Amino acid sequence: MKAVMKAQWMKEKRKPYLILLFIGLSILATIIFGDTSEFEEQTVPIFSNEANAEEIESKWSELLNEEDSSMKFVITDEEQARADVSEGRRNAAVQLMEDDYQLIVASDLPYVLQIEQLVQQVFTKEAWIQAATGGESVADARDEINQLMEDPPVQVETRTTSGDEFQDYNMGMQLLFGFSLFIVMFTIGFKVNGINNDKVNGIWDRLILSPVSKSGMYAGHLLYSFLVGIFQLTAVFLIFRYLMGYDFENMWMILTLAAVFTLSMVSVAMLIAGMTKTPEKFYMIYPSVIPIIPIISGVYMPPGTLTNPIITFIGDLFPLSHAVEAMMGVSLYNYGWTDLTLPIALMLLIGVICMGIGINMVERGKN
Repeated sequence: MKAVMKAQWMKEKRKPYLILLFIGLSILATIIFGDTSEFEEQTVPIFSNEANAEEIESKWSELLNEEDSSMKFVITDEEQARADVSEGRRNAAVQLMEDDYQLIVASDLPYVLQIEQLVQQVFTKEAWIQAATGGESVADARDEINQLMEDPPVQVETRTTSGDEFQDYNMGMQLLFGFSLFIVMFTIGFKVNGINNDKVNGIWDRLILSPVSKSGMYAGHLLYSFLVGIFQLTAVFLIFRYLMGYDFENMWMILTLAAVFTLSMVSVAMLIAGMTKTPEKFYMIYPSVIPIIPIISGVYMPPGTLTNPIITFIGDLFPLSHAVEAMMGVSLYNYGWTDLTLPIALMLLIGVICMGIGINMVERGKN
């Protein structure tokens, strides 16, 4: 085993560019795509084509922007608002009427649901006020309600089961973990593919005749792939933690989860290596399959966005979704080891199954 690991290390030592490239890509991808400003604030065009359009726009613009939210409602020309939505520059626009509204959308994105919920809340509140006052002195009643809400007689405070305050969901943190784990999947796969390379080049057969046992040959390749993967993740997380200011609540838990994910992903790469049999087929299939995993695992989307049961089931068959969920729990919600038992067990189960099937397929393949 040591001889195989040393041979892999000598190759790496001569050409360390691949690992350095993937470490740089992990950081670069998070910086480029991890900008969560779209999740923090978005502009929503509003317009009216009624006879008293200016009055309606002024009224509802003030009421909509009174709400404490991440959305800013801006009065816009109707033609411009519809063009912004149809061309993808805005998620939605709101057509205002005296006592009603119509949502203009081009796609069913999660932000559209947030916009609709806020607009409906404002219109419903205004309808209640008008019904309570009989349509008279609505402005006075609204001011009285707002003053009362500043110091309400009953206040509700929401906390977690441990007594801590709820934290806003940090989408940037999720993308950090998602991109870091996604890119290390390529590193692990290319290292595991060394088994196929050795078998095709005849090195595997020569090693069988040497004092190195077959189990030692597998262990050398797989353990080296694991060490390279955990080194890459550790380096990336340390850079983000200490150089870029990302606040990881418990670094040791994060690194433990990274180690379990790396171990599980080595097994998945072993399964694909056993299915492909040759390094060329591996390079064709593996880079095509891996980019799909973060999408079906919901890594690029806010929680609750991906609801299709078939897609979520397929995503749960890979360790990525479990690892990201566990890391977010540690970072945001102070998960303890008890909370991490299930995701760790699932990742290990995936690893055991994939490793067993993968090695069996490699052994049955033609040398």
